[in-house]
Amino acid sequence: MKGYLGLLIACLVVSAHAEIKRTPSGKPDFSGVYDIGTLTPLNRPEAFGDNKFMTQDDAAKVVARTKAIFDFANRESDPNRGAPQKGGDGNNTAGAGGVGGYNAFWIDPGTQAFEIDGRFRTSIIYDPANGRQPPRSAEAISNMRTAYKSFAHDNDGTASWLASSGPGPFDGPESLAPSERCLISFGSTVPMLPSLYNNYKRILQTDDYVMILQEMVHDARIIRMDTTHMPTANRKWMGDSVGRWEGDTLVVSTKNFRAVNGLAGADENLLVTERFNMRDDGTLVYDFTVDDPTAWTASWRGEYAWTRSADKVYEYACHEGNYAMGNILRGARLLESEWRSPDAAR
Repeated sequence: MKGYLGLLIACLVVSAHAEIKRTPSGKPDFSGVYDIGTLTPLNRPEAFGDNKFMTQDDAAKVVARTKAIFDFANRESDPNRGAPQKGGDGNNTAGAGGVGGYNAFWIDPGTQAFEIDGRFRTSIIYDPANGRQPPRSAEAISNMRTAYKSFAHDNDGTASWLASSGPGPFDGPESLAPSERCLISFGSTVPMLPSLYNNYKRILQTDDYVMILQEMVHDARIIRMDTTHMPTANRKWMGDSVGRWEGDTLVVSTKNFRAVNGLAGADENLLVTERFNMRDDGTLVYDFTVDDPTAWTASWRGEYAWTRSADKVYEYACHEGNYAMGNILRGARLLESEWRSPDAAR
């Protein structure tokens, strides 16, 4: 009887393992395309407090609220409407001061709140307990304002930056934000976080390398397996990623980032540890830890589900020749000439 029971348990273990697709060397095979879009926010809404989970009704409300926003954005426009207000309407949170931006056709953040083990999360971040990023250091805030000054300047339709001394946000190509020059993604690359659109990832895996192609912009992460990190002097936008296996879990350590990199607010001291676990249904559970003592007052951790997809990842041609950059700089020169003119309105 004892021998039969042992054989039965062994068969069950083999059967459970057989549910996960594996490589010839026996490791879980993560190769494939995943959709990481989710309506679950990175930072937990304060109304949830320290509650890590929400009910199915709460998740349904999140979906309904998002649908209502999209339905409003997709309403038919008036073909006889007038032109936008000259210089924008003063709403600097909208594209170019409210003169127009992407409509909802281009936005694809996901359609559902994610769940793990049958439970819906209130946020991707789960540590600290309030589910929110810790406060940034004053130095990190200052560095972000400098690196992204072409995004963060007060857009009032004039060359208002001339009222301050020092370099301006549009002095030349190098003064534009890195993402505006398509050097880095518009969404976080390490750790890999959902964004407003282009949320597909493609993984190609061998015993020596794991490549993760990210739809947003043009980033391909190359993770070298079972080796050491490159010298500290060799810094990259996405850092240097080294992977190892802990049982069926792929653990990736990434460091040696540039001072400005794919995670907004982080700096060259960033260390990211990621853990990938495959579920029987093909879902990939992605866990990450962010350590950057000069950028945040504490480390923070998050976790969410990647859904396997039959779709393909198509090329994202970020700048298509970057014709916009020339127009941005020409527009800045025009505004500066108007500002300096004795007849310019102050």
